[in-house]
Amino acid sequence: MARDYYGILEVDRSATENEIKKAYRKLAMKYHPDRNAGDKTAEKEFKAISHAYSVLADREKKARYDQFGEAGVKGSGGGFDPFAGDAFDLSDALRTFMEQGFGGMGGFGDSFGSPRRRAGQQLRGSNLKLTLEVTLEEVFSGVEKKLKIKRYENCEVCHGEGAEPGSSKKTCPVCQGQGQIRQVSRSLFGQFINVQSCSNCNGEGQIIDRLCKSCGGSGRKRVSRTISVNIPQGVDTGNYLTLAGEGNAGEHGAPRGDLIVFIQIKDHKYFVRDNRNILIEVKVTFAQAALGTEIEVPTITGKANLKIPAGIQSGKMLRMKGKGLPDVRGSRKGDQLVRIQVWTPSKLSKEQRTLLEKLEKSNGSAPTERIGKGSFANLSAEI
Repeated sequence: MARDYYGILEVDRSATENEIKKAYRKLAMKYHPDRNAGDKTAEKEFKAISHAYSVLADREKKARYDQFGEAGVKGSGGGFDPFAGDAFDLSDALRTFMEQGFGGMGGFGDSFGSPRRRAGQQLRGSNLKLTLEVTLEEVFSGVEKKLKIKRYENCEVCHGEGAEPGSSKKTCPVCQGQGQIRQVSRSLFGQFINVQSCSNCNGEGQIIDRLCKSCGGSGRKRVSRTISVNIPQGVDTGNYLTLAGEGNAGEHGAPRGDLIVFIQIKDHKYFVRDNRNILIEVKVTFAQAALGTEIEVPTITGKANLKIPAGIQSGKMLRMKGKGLPDVRGSRKGDQLVRIQVWTPSKLSKEQRTLLEKLEKSNGSAPTERIGKGSFANLSAEI
């Protein structure tokens, strides 16, 4: 039994376009095959939600579905179960996913397979996706990186044609050179014309007399390449760069896809990033905290002096203006925030103990109020 498209996407029938899109994206990320390798149930669910979204995201199809149900979008009196059969297959689901601007899950290669070709369309090569790690120091200044990738390029023997040198192409006998097969059917809604790409010639209208021995007739071969990419300053995890035309070559000389580089910031030995600001924790002795001092602390660009005011309390944050990171739009830099922690020695010499005992007995060494509510906003994260 077929499921309701709204129910598949877990939205009400009164849901807005944005609510439908938001619901689809959430479910698509949950059931994507890259996150559920080998899970056939998740794959079926992914196909179902993608098919439901392809209908509800199209105003005309949605209107027909709302009025006639599945028959209004299927073109026949029979219902369509998105969990059964191959009417809406995985390549359709992945293409719907890609059209929403999700990109890949990391890594590179033909992770989404090859979408089906429309009649008369030259199928563009697939995109490559990879994740690139950069350091905070590189984020501060920007950097040029060399990327080693594997991609499909035009075969050097047949130059992307797929035919053995000296061979020729002939008209496809199945579609008579049209590249597509047209099927006419009738239903209670009238006449419907279904146009599909010819499977014999893959929509080209011609077939190769003798296939290229070097590439097997695909017109391309997988090779390793080194690509340069400029990483701008201020980038953050989740940002991505698109290098147009640096992806896979399409079959039979079709245009290249793109190379999409996703940014991942490496963990730093000292710093924690907070947008443009960077945070660091520095320990000082009790004497330094009580008397005040000037210490040297690391920054993204080297080292800098930081004044510790007398009487500073443990946990106090000091700000070093302009010592943070720029953003990708080139506006002013953030700050470096330094959290001071008063260090307590675990062992004391006799002389140290004597001096501390004298200090304890002296006037004004103890706080006037020992008990307070304090701030426990981050208590759960610190325990």
